[in-house]
Amino acid sequence: MRISFLTMFPEMFGSFLKSPVVARAIRSGAAACETVDIKEYAEGSFRKIDDSPYGGGPGCVLRCEPVIGALEAVRGPESHVVILSPWGKPYTQKDARRLSKEKHLVLLCGHYEGFDARIYPYADEVISVGDYILTGGEIPAMAVADSVIRLVPESLKEESTEDESFEHGLLEYPQYTRPVEFRGERVPEVLLSGNHEAIRQWRQEEALRITRERRPDLLGEEPEEVEYLQVEWTEDER
Repeated sequence: MRISFLTMFPEMFGSFLKSPVVARAIRSGAAACETVDIKEYAEGSFRKIDDSPYGGGPGCVLRCEPVIGALEAVRGPESHVVILSPWGKPYTQKDARRLSKEKHLVLLCGHYEGFDARIYPYADEVISVGDYILTGGEIPAMAVADSVIRLVPESLKEESTEDESFEHGLLEYPQYTRPVEFRGERVPEVLLSGNHEAIRQWRQEEALRITRERRPDLLGEEPEEVEYLQVEWTEDER
């Protein structure tokens, strides 16, 4: 997989590209990442990539010419272009799975008051990482890239990504490690029993409990939806 970050601030990606999982994927050849400076596609000595909005209002808007110029310079027949914007649909683990199968992912980072609206038709989709505002699209782009790269074959062991929060429509069950007892709190005995069927059942029940407590919206409103998730989880575990 190849990932291109189109950004005004390529220096922001330095540490991200050196982080363990991302760096390992790059070294192994599972992923290739590049940063493309949108400013390089702006005309004039000042490389002006933004301007005041028509109709008035605060802030500045990213101009069409440099953004689309940068996009057209990297886009190819196998490219899938994503704009990171509050206009987008909420990003989910299913999206991460889907995007991990793309050969070339282009992540377009916004800034200031956002993009000139004429830029959006040049994207294949628009994604939002949440209902809040950041100073730019670089952090959302890193979040999307991280979630995608870890799913690319050879980045992580496949079993490490199969049984996680959101993969079965639930949050992940509680996890424990040494010591067995800490400040009076013990690891649940079932996890020490060696009984794999009992452990599987406990994990399923705990995943449902945690999801009900912390993210009931994931379960839906109808009891049969919860029952369906239980059945789906059980079948996937077998």
